[in-house]
Amino acid sequence: MKEEFIIEKPLIELEAKIKELKELSKNIKADFSEEIAKLEEKARKLTEEFYNNLSPWQIVKIARHPNRPQTLDYINHIFTSFLELHGDYVFADDPAIIGGLARFEGEPVMIVGHQKGKNTKENLKRNFGMPYPDGFRKAGRLMKLAEKFSLPIITFIDTPGAYPGIEAEERGQFSAIARNLFLMSSLATPIIVCVTGEGGSGGALGIALGDVVLMLEYAIYSVISPEGCASILWRDAKKAPEAAKSLKLTAKDLKEFGVIDEMVSEPIGGAHKDFITTAENLRVSIKKYLSILKNKPLKQLLLERYQKYRQIGKFIIN
Repeated sequence: MKEEFIIEKPLIELEAKIKELKELSKNIKADFSEEIAKLEEKARKLTEEFYNNLSPWQIVKIARHPNRPQTLDYINHIFTSFLELHGDYVFADDPAIIGGLARFEGEPVMIVGHQKGKNTKENLKRNFGMPYPDGFRKAGRLMKLAEKFSLPIITFIDTPGAYPGIEAEERGQFSAIARNLFLMSSLATPIIVCVTGEGGSGGALGIALGDVVLMLEYAIYSVISPEGCASILWRDAKKAPEAAKSLKLTAKDLKEFGVIDEMVSEPIGGAHKDFITTAENLRVSIKKYLSILKNKPLKQLLLERYQKYRQIGKFIIN
């Protein structure tokens, strides 16, 4: 199977034929049920074959799918009574990061997450989910508020990375991310991280240090994008598929390395094909780990968080 193969094209063609036959059967009152059943079975097998043999680069494409659910989608489905809070109290309110109070299974929590847009206008407004320093400062402010009132923190990761523009650097991009890492390492409240789409570099990590890291099956999490890695190593962005393989950015790889704690399964076809099932799977995982973390003494919680990140990257040479 070629790396360039995109599942959507053959599936769209099959779905169009199925739709055409269904409409035709209504218009001329003919029975095409047998032909429709065969096409639907073919579409199902094609989807299963593709998704059971995905390459890392194909998973990157799925994680970036324009119809993939975003943070607000998960908030609206999994949580209730969401009240968005704005501003970093220093410079501005960054729409690339949203956050606020909500209830999970009736319990108050604090939510922080990256937010992309669903169309060009929204993407421009949200800067394609790439935060400025203001966004990280806003996130840090909300997390400190959560600690003050003993609220669990749940973060959603979906960003290509922190915004690399001059104005972001002028306002202290690197220090804003570093301060959040320092803050989250010692916050006296449970933190659950959910990687739902792209987990890109420091832009992701700036709100991703937690007690438990969950990651959707077709999400990615990496220190750099495959294109950026290929441009640096080979001076050729076209080698991105090779870079994606080397970066070990899939949930399966990261679970083996101990970078994430659980891979949350997605339906065949990905979250954009069946959002409800995906969101419910994520809900179950959040509920399970939140119950565990809440019952731990704070001293133990913080010690285990510290040990968790000290152990990442350890290896044995035979």
